[in-house]
Amino acid sequence: MKILLKLLDSVKPLFEKGGKLERLSPVYEAGDAFLFTPDNVTSKKPHIRDAVDSKRFMITVAIALMPCILFGIWNAGHQRNLASAANIGFLSDVLQGLIIVLPMILVSYAVGGFWEVLFASVRHHEINEGFLVTGLLFPLVLPPTIPLWQIALGVSFGVVIGKEIFGGVGYNILNPALTGRAFLFFAYPAQISGDSVWAKLANGSVLVDGFSGATPLAVVNGLPDGGNCITALKNAGFNWLDMAIGWIPGSIAETSVICILIGMAILLVTRVASWRVILSGIVGLFTATLLLNLSAKGDDYASLPFYYHFVMGGFAFGITFMATDPVSAASSNTGKLLYGFMIGFLVVIVRVYNPAFPEATMLVILFMNVMAPMIDHYIVQAHIRRRLRNA
Repeated sequence: MKILLKLLDSVKPLFEKGGKLERLSPVYEAGDAFLFTPDNVTSKKPHIRDAVDSKRFMITVAIALMPCILFGIWNAGHQRNLASAANIGFLSDVLQGLIIVLPMILVSYAVGGFWEVLFASVRHHEINEGFLVTGLLFPLVLPPTIPLWQIALGVSFGVVIGKEIFGGVGYNILNPALTGRAFLFFAYPAQISGDSVWAKLANGSVLVDGFSGATPLAVVNGLPDGGNCITALKNAGFNWLDMAIGWIPGSIAETSVICILIGMAILLVTRVASWRVILSGIVGLFTATLLLNLSAKGDDYASLPFYYHFVMGGFAFGITFMATDPVSAASSNTGKLLYGFMIGFLVVIVRVYNPAFPEATMLVILFMNVMAPMIDHYIVQAHIRRRLRNA
């Protein structure tokens, strides 16, 4: 590492002001900051000492994502082999999963990184470590069969429209990864939603007889009048344990709630994620489900228990890794509680009453991203009024 440090120090003048490669200074600074602790220090008071900077923050999130990524690689390969009657085995599933998932991640990082470098170079700003997470999150919330060119288009929209036009990291009001996914959801619905997504195979392969590409949310969303949700899920091959473990069709990293809970524990122990957002989100999900259960007539969608809503779709992943984004979430402590609660509450309401959006998590989080500044505003105003009354 000392040799690499000396090499970086020797070429540093080229990237400084007046150097031949001055325009590429953001690239140099990004590589230097990623590999080593920056030697920049604050020259004026006040001084704040903290063991966590933005680089460590983002690396911690990336580490927390690892269980979901590893399981998602295996599951993508397993579902592919299962659908095509290929040899099903752990090694075969992992290799097939790597063929599917790695190109998705590489395209996301390459294209999104291009836009990050371009905007940083034009603005003469440093490349923020935020894309380390955004570039990883984006492909993880997509189906494994999505074309790579759509990943490139979606991450471009998420980075440019969702973040850079607002001024970059710290100024965006929407989660960039979810912004990119929302763009693909509305622009190319056939490639990102519907039963055919999960059963789509390369080279026109024939599906195994009886194989269904339906997801649990698609099953309950298409429940006929008078049908029983839990029975319909079981008939489609989904029981609660399978959905919790995650060996079902779904987006790359969203299927295994167990792996998500491991990542959640890492984020909470390191205090990278707000426990207020996560806990209130789960409470909101429970509250909405309880109210619907009490008002349900029969065994329709409204009667589905809380613990099924928690393991279905992308709620667990969204409330852990998306809703806790410190930039687009509410900032005040009370605001975080309300923000998280409304996400959990609205996810159930949209799922049950809006069949056009069976997976409500993405749209609900984006909606609450927009509402977060208003929530903080009224929380602060209420605090000011209370202080004035007690003065």
